[in-house]
Amino acid sequence: MNHLSEQQVRPHIRRLHLLYHELRPAGSRYSYVVETGEFEKHIALFAQIREMSGAKLWPEVTFDDGHISNVEFALPVLQQHGTKARFFITAGWTGTRTDYMGWQNLRSLLDAGQMIGAHGWSHTLLTHCNEGELQTELRKAKVALEDGLGVAIDSMSLPGGRYNRRVLAACREAGYVHIYSSIPKSEELPLGEMVGRLNVRGDMNLEWIANLLTQKNDVLVNLERQYQMKAAAKALLGDRLYEKVWAVLNRKGDEATANEDSPRYQ
Repeated sequence: MNHLSEQQVRPHIRRLHLLYHELRPAGSRYSYVVETGEFEKHIALFAQIREMSGAKLWPEVTFDDGHISNVEFALPVLQQHGTKARFFITAGWTGTRTDYMGWQNLRSLLDAGQMIGAHGWSHTLLTHCNEGELQTELRKAKVALEDGLGVAIDSMSLPGGRYNRRVLAACREAGYVHIYSSIPKSEELPLGEMVGRLNVRGDMNLEWIANLLTQKNDVLVNLERQYQMKAAAKALLGDRLYEKVWAVLNRKGDEATANEDSPRYQ
């Protein structure tokens, strides 16, 4: 089953793409970090759900940024359970920043059957970019990953989840077929241009995730409403002020990786 395409595996079940960032063995108060042991439980749960006849949602795994923990901790767990994930890589950080993957790490992901997408060149919020900067973030990232890995890169994850019509048009022009957002909603197959994802936080326990995936409920609908409220708050406060509020609420700072100085708030 793991060698079949998404469209061939229970195409009638809606997909829920789950978004992870960094894993740590000891966990962290920083909301974007998931403890390695909990991640192992998540992937084991997803494997079980994929074998269930009555599953409500089909879990798909994605990662943003390209943190070294993705290959050190996540890859062995994914391989153990025969699970494929899509890793969205901040291309300009590859092989240049401490705690982020290098080119050999990315090749090892591909060799293991995992998938690679782009996450911009420098993780700059695309809505802040002028036309030249958009070219760098979208086209330069795509070309660098394709040249460095020898595979086509046709999927893009929006840094910080930020986009507008101009950004989406630039993504299309750069050759991205699927654009992954941070909007927590499920998707039908075949996937459309925009793909929603649920950002997995460290405080989301296994029982909550299992309930979300297996029970008919309004949790995902409520999460999408909350996302829209956050989007309205971002528009009202502006990105700079919102970033400060986000950092406090998500305990960013001492708990964050030392070189995470690029905005990545969702």
